[in-house]
Amino acid sequence: MKWTPADIEKFEKSPEYVDTAVVPLFPVSFANGMKETAAMTEFTSLLTSQLERQLQGRILLTPGFSYLKSSRFPVVEQLKDWETDMLDKQFNHVFYVTSDSDWKQHEAMLQGTLLWIPSLPLQHMDEKAKQSVMEDQIRQLMNLFIQKWRDAEAE
Repeated sequence: MKWTPADIEKFEKSPEYVDTAVVPLFPVSFANGMKETAAMTEFTSLLTSQLERQLQGRILLTPGFSYLKSSRFPVVEQLKDWETDMLDKQFNHVFYVTSDSDWKQHEAMLQGTLLWIPSLPLQHMDEKAKQSVMEDQIRQLMNLFIQKWRDAEAE
């Protein structure tokens, strides 16, 4: 489910089926690295959108969490606020999807699962190649989600 009024209405009618929140993490830079952060954001956005299509009815894709790449620590605290609210209100699982490797340094501060996927240069690919690459990435991500859900059920 996406963060749209129609999907939220469906979610509110049957919240017991949607136990996982997916939060895309979008770095922004207005100085050096602007093109790199734009590429990371584009890749993460495409990836999470396709993931939502595959796992619709089990996950809620939240709005992207945008942050200035230059200011790290306050951003982690803000994200922890999101996480606390999601875990307290509804969700059993929170997944963060990012192409920004800096998040690996802060992974231990989060209760949710951080999935770091290096961005690929999509702007240089034709549509067919882009689709194939994204399908491969989605299959791998889906396996991670399914394994996490199985592990939680086994506990």
